[in-house]
This record gives sequence, structure tokens and C-alpha cells, in this order.
Amino acid sequence: MSSTETFKFVLILLVAILALELIARRFRLPSAAALLAGGIGIAFLPGIPPVTFDPELVLIVFLPPLLQDGAYYTVWSDFRRYLGGILWLAIGAVVFTTLAVGATVHWIVPSLPWAACFALGAVVSPPDAVAAKAVLGKVRLPRRLMVLLEGESLLNDATGLVLFRFAVAAALTGAFSAQQAALSFVGLAVGGIAVGAVVGLVAVQVVRRIGHIYLAITAACLSPWAAYIGGESLHVSGVLSVVTTGILLGWYQHDIFSANVRVRATAFWAVMIFLLEALVFILIGFSLRSVVERLGGIGSALDALGLPILAVLAAVIVSRFVWIYATDYLRAPLARLVGKKVPPASPAASFLLSWAGMRGVVTLAIALSLPEQMPGRDLTLAAAFAVILVTVVVQGGTIAPVIRWLKLDAAVHVDTAHLNEGQANRLIDIAQLEAIKARAYDSEGQLLHPRLLEQYTYRVTIAERFAIAPQDFTGGREAHYDMILAAIAAGRAELLRLHRSGQIHDELLHYFERDLDMQEISAENDRQSP
Repeated sequence: MSSTETFKFVLILLVAILALELIARRFRLPSAAALLAGGIGIAFLPGIPPVTFDPELVLIVFLPPLLQDGAYYTVWSDFRRYLGGILWLAIGAVVFTTLAVGATVHWIVPSLPWAACFALGAVVSPPDAVAAKAVLGKVRLPRRLMVLLEGESLLNDATGLVLFRFAVAAALTGAFSAQQAALSFVGLAVGGIAVGAVVGLVAVQVVRRIGHIYLAITAACLSPWAAYIGGESLHVSGVLSVVTTGILLGWYQHDIFSANVRVRATAFWAVMIFLLEALVFILIGFSLRSVVERLGGIGSALDALGLPILAVLAAVIVSRFVWIYATDYLRAPLARLVGKKVPPASPAASFLLSWAGMRGVVTLAIALSLPEQMPGRDLTLAAAFAVILVTVVVQGGTIAPVIRWLKLDAAVHVDTAHLNEGQANRLIDIAQLEAIKARAYDSEGQLLHPRLLEQYTYRVTIAERFAIAPQDFTGGREAHYDMILAAIAAGRAELLRLHRSGQIHDELLHYFERDLDMQEISAENDRQSP
């Protein structure tokens, strides 16, 4: 296709995305499954030209912003608290799945070299951040499970990529060193985190010093690509570079972004991420056509590769169940050996963690990047697509009813370490009232702004009543607005103090921050209006 035709085709895909998303919402279907099925359907329509794409281009275009979107909203305190469990999934489960799939494939296809079998295992082993976010964003889970699944999806790509590179090298050269692989993994991980920290801190300083709204948004949006390209250029983990940068920007965004920048950046970023996620699943659907054509048609592909593909699917799903159930039930006795006490394993939670292993763009891109001379390349491509299709459509499509069946959606999270909404709201309103009191009187003690003082006093009274009994509640010009802005600034400072001191959770921080942002934008607009 010419450049003009390619652009028109992309516009048609965007229209298709809107239609598929509306259909998914209308019939309450998972968006990822609808887009994936839609991509397959569009790809096989008569007259649709074949679509080929460079896997490296797919990774560099789609992966950095989608990874950063997950990392940006990562709750650092929760991430750090459950880091052990996250690494147990992101490293342990990926390695175990790679070995299980490799052994299964070699058993079914004994003529395939061991290294090629493990390369296939590495391709399909890491659950995908994009697929996980697309599915988990529509469900409610206890906080621990959500943190484990989201944290795993952010970190496990690095494990899968390292295993894949060493397996491919071993298949092509016949040489492999487990010690070298382990050292390489550590070096890639540490180097990626270091690069991401540097890029993230530089991005924070740049955004902090840019006074223009759109330039600040542009600088922040460029950071994931800067981290990924920087990490890959230095031959370290670009994935971990992006995750580290995203976590840093997410932590400092409350300090460096003004209300205008934050509100507009959030809206722009949300639209961009929606389009990128949708295009990823459409492209995955389109990739089926090239795989089928390469294998001589659907019938030929099933005849030649049907049994190995079914074996790979079984190994991928079963190995995750085995790993999670085994490690969950060994955790308590192992903890007792070192004098620690952990809560007993939950069969429902273990089942949900085992079932929520969706694969996506990383699996597809890695499979497409296989060298032409790689043994078993056709099997790897077909198996990768089958794993993506089954895990997204079947597992992702049933995740909500599975949660209801396990009664995990009704689990109440009792958070005694953080203030609740009413308590935090009362402290913020008190901080704003103190700011009003300090400015409500002139130097002679005359009350200048009785209405504002009455308004904020009333807000504190209501907030105190709400904090005690929330069930009772079901439902000159420049100087005036300068005072409102000063009160908002005081409330924001108190909100950040509560968060930085660990008294409120990030979810509550974002909730109140949005409210303060809207107050600030409204006051600034009113102050500047004629």
C-alpha cells in the first residue's frame, strides 16, 4: 500500500475500533476480546490487503506508553509491600512456564531441538501488561490480588525476553550457559532500573521547569520512549527502564503538575492509551491471516500443528495453576522456618491468580521476531497466536463471572493503616478554613470576607459530621478568588502531607486531587474572566 492508502486504512481501523467498543459495551463483552475477534474478522474480509509489520517497530511504538500507563498509577506502598509475591510470579512463574512448555513441546515433537522448544516456552510464558490492564480495568478485586497481577504484568516481560534471547542463541549456535544467563538477567535488570531512574528524574526536573501547559504534557508523554530507547541502546532492559520512569513520574506528578496540566494531560493520555490498546488487539487479530497464509491455510495448519498447539495451550494454563497453588501452600511453612507468620493460602485467590494469565502484544512481537532459520518457527508463530486468542477471549472473557463465582468481588478491604474518606476530607477542609481565617480580616481586625469564612466554616462543620456519621449524608473580585486559590493550595498541601506521611492511600489521594484540581481551574477561570 502507498503511504496515502496506509493512512486511509488506519482511519478505517479507528472507525472499526469505535464500532467494536460500542458493541462490546452494548452486550457487556470484554473490550479486548471484541477487538481481537473484530481484527480477525476484518483481516479475512474480501479485498482487505495483507498487513505486515516489523515486530521491533510494534514493540517500540506500543509497549513504552502502555507499560508506563500501568506504572504511572502504580501504588508504590502496595508495590513495595507485595514485591516478593510479584517477583515470585514475574520471575518464578515465567521460568517455570518456559520449562514446562519446552518439555511438553519436546515430548510431542521430539525432532525439535531442546533450545527451540524452550524458545517457544519463553515466547508464551509472560502474561502481558496490555492484556491484563484491558481486562482487569473492568473488574473489582481485593487490593492484594490486583497489585500482584498488575505488578507481575509490568515486570515479567523482562524475564521472558531474557529467556527468549538465550534460547534462540542456543538453538542457532548450540551453546548455552546457565550461569551466563543468570548474570545477564541481573545485569539487564539492574541496568534497566538505573536507566529508568535517570530518565525519570530528568523528566521530573524538565516538567517542573516548563511553564507552558502543552509543552509540559509533551515532555511527560515523551518520557516512556526516552526510557525504552535509552535502555535498549545501552543493552539493558528497556521494559524495566520504562516501568521505573513511570513509577517516578507517578510519584512526583502531584508536585510537578499544575491542576491545568494534570487535568488536560490525563484526558489526552487516556485517549492515546485507549487507541493504542485497541490498535494492538486489532493488529494481533490481523496477524492471524499472515500466520495462516504462511502455513498453507487453516486446514493445513490444523493438520500439521493442531496437536502441538493444544499441548502448548494445556502446558501454559496448567503450569500456572501448578506454580501458584504449590507456592501459595508452601509459603506458610517456609515462613515459619524463618520465624515469620503469613496468612493462610486462599483457594479462591489462588484460582483467580492462576486463571488471570492473559497474553498479548509482547508474545506476538517476540514470536514475529524469530529468525527465519529458527527451527520450529511456524509452530512458535501458530502457538503464540493460539495462546493469545484463548487467554484473552476465554480467560479474559470469563474473568468477571469467575470473580463472582469465587465471591472475590464481595471481599471487603479493611484498611486500618489509612484514613477513610470522611476523616481525610475533614483534615483538608480544616486546612482550608485556617487559610481563610488568616486572610479574612484586615490589619485592624475588620472582617473583610464574611461569606467565605461562613462557607468554609460550614464545610468543616459538615465534614466533621460526615466523619462521625457518614450514613447521615445521602446526598474586590481578584482578592476573592485569590483567597479561594490560597485555600485550595492549603488543602493540596495538607493532602500531600497526609499521603507522604502514609496516612491516606493513593486511591484517596487521586480522588481528592481531582476535586481540588477542578476547584482550582474554576477559580482561575472566574478570576480571569471579564
